[in-house]
Order: sequence, then C-alpha cells, then structure tokens
Amino acid sequence: MTEFLDWLADAADRRAARGLTRRLHTTKPGDLLDLAGNDYLGLRTDPRVIAAAVAAVESHGGGSGASRLVTGTLPVHDDLEATLAGLLGSPAALVLSTGYAANLAALTTLTDADTLVVSDAHAHASLIDGCRLSRAGRVAVSRHNDLDHIAELLSGRAEGRAVVVAESIYSVLGDAAPVAELVDLTRAQGAVLVIDEAHAVGVCGVGGRGLVAEVTGFGAGAPGLEHVVVTGTLSKSLAAQGGFVMSHPSVREHLVNTARPFIYDTGLAPAAAGAALGALDALASEPDRPKRLHDNAARLAAALGIDTPAGGVMSVPMPGPDEALAAVARAAEQGVRIGCFRPPSTPDGSSRLRLTANAGLSDTDLDRASAILEDLV
Repeated sequence: MTEFLDWLADAADRRAARGLTRRLHTTKPGDLLDLAGNDYLGLRTDPRVIAAAVAAVESHGGGSGASRLVTGTLPVHDDLEATLAGLLGSPAALVLSTGYAANLAALTTLTDADTLVVSDAHAHASLIDGCRLSRAGRVAVSRHNDLDHIAELLSGRAEGRAVVVAESIYSVLGDAAPVAELVDLTRAQGAVLVIDEAHAVGVCGVGGRGLVAEVTGFGAGAPGLEHVVVTGTLSKSLAAQGGFVMSHPSVREHLVNTARPFIYDTGLAPAAAGAALGALDALASEPDRPKRLHDNAARLAAALGIDTPAGGVMSVPMPGPDEALAAVARAAEQGVRIGCFRPPSTPDGSSRLRLTANAGLSDTDLDRASAILEDLV
C-alpha cells in the first residue's frame, strides 16, 4: 500500500510542478457573477424549469428505477424525446443519462473493424473516448476544421465505411465547424457525420435549433440527411442533465439494441427529464433568448478584445497555466467567476481563459463584468 500511495504522491508532484493541479470548489448560488458555467439561456433556476422537475418527481419518483429496456422508460422520456425531435427537426431522438454517454453510444455502435474514423483535432474528450472505444479499424485525426484534410483522408481510405467526427461549436476555442460543407463532403464520400451540438442547441439557429438544422433546413436523419447523426446534452442550454442522439429512426433502433452506454445504464432521472422539458417550453415561449445570449456574448468579447464568438464560448490565450490561474483568481476577488482550460483539456496544449455568456445577464451585470475583464487582459 505504501508503494501505491508513493505512486499517487509522485503523480501529484508532477502535476503541481507543471501548474496542472485541479481542485473542487463548492459553488454557492449568487456568490459571484458567473461567466464560467454553461447555463447559456439562464434557465437553470427558472421557476418553470424547477416546477417541471418537481412535477416529474411527483409523478414518477426520484429515479427511473431500471434501465430503459427493462422498466426504466417512463412517459416523461417519451415526451422529452418527441419534444427534442420536434425542436431540432429530426425524425427520431434517444435520451441517455449524460452527453458523455450519448457520444460513447454513437461512436461505439456506428463503427466496426471495416470503418475509418476521422476525428477533428479539437474534438471533445467524450468524442475522443468514443473513438478509442469504438474498435474501428482505424482512427485518423484531421487538422482542425480542415475540409481538404478530411477529404484527403476519406478519399484515400482502404476501409469500406467511414465516420467523420466534429463539434458544431467547439467547447475550447468556441469557434464553429463548417457544418454545411461537412454535411456535403460526407454525403459525397459515402461517410457518416457524427456532430456534437452540445454548445449549439439552444444557442444557434432560429429558436435555438442548432447549427445542423440551421444550415440544412432539416434535422439530423431527415430525408437527404440520413447520414447525419447529432449528439448533444441537456446540461447546458436546457438547464438539466442528460444527453441525446438525433438521427434517422434506423440509427435509433440500432443504438437501442447495441449501445452499451444505453442498454446497461439506468434511465435518465425523471427530475432531469422534467427540467429539460420545462426549459424547452420556456425556450418555445421566449424564442428571443438565443439572441440575448449572442448580444451579451458580443459585449463581453469586446471587453476582452476578441472577435464575437459563434456561440456563447469565449477563449483568451494565456502565456501559461500559472498566468491563467492568476487571472481567474483576480476576477474572483472582484466578484466575477471565469474559467480556464489547461492541458490536457486544451487540444493545442495551450492555457486559456474560458468565459461563457448567458441570456440572463443584465445590463448592470455586463457593465460590471466588462470593466473587470478590460483590466484583466
């Protein structure tokens, strides 16, 4: 046991020497102005969301009680899947317990030994893990948002099948993928496109439909888009917890029958499903919330001296991890919470301040935050 603890201590010392130690910090609601979380629409504490969560618990209990294929599929799951599919223009939806599980489910079931996976260099860790667990014949990493490189990898493949992996809005840099071009390229190359819209649903597109629906006019799996599979989360704009896959009905059936993160996991808790439904109802009744988010993001980006982001994520390069942590601490001392990404969370190995806008920020909040951010950078 002493050798084991020594090994852990050595690992901790190496992290500390590189400025990469991470610690949990308990967040108290309202203690700081939050520019670090992912509650893009400002709905997490909205009375409508809370009421919907409470109603689901009162109807179905604290948990679903079983995996979805046993007795854990509840009416609230059916309602949520139908509402999500309607919002995103997709013929079918499947809800899972997390967005992480949704990405694992898609990538481990839509690939086989005769599949080439082409994954963007800036793909989220859950997509990377899905690629690693997929048992695909080969995984190639494409240069970030480089369509020519993706086309080269696809056209030169020896494998019979191919899956291209991307995010529509990237979680670190906050930039947008060339979604329309990716849809066309994968169609032309006979490939499947798995695209994570975690940072785009509720943020981009008319009524928060996401980038895939915005640029194609349809949703994932719709006629002409059968090769497109969208994954996402309920934990950001939709103010709850959980994940989803949007697709052609045949993809949904395949996942239900083969996806281990779905089959062997307890169904999404009723409270989370109810909260997401409440957020969807709120978004439907206030379709201007995404625009408010973008307006707020533009003001914060101006204070930071960076371009207006494609969604709610703003990224500011820093010289190193120590400098990033110091900036976070200075902002907190003045009452504003911001985040920072350090290796290995950053795909390019850099350290960055990461800030997020949300639709709930008032003019007073924005003025206060802008003054602090201007001095910070």
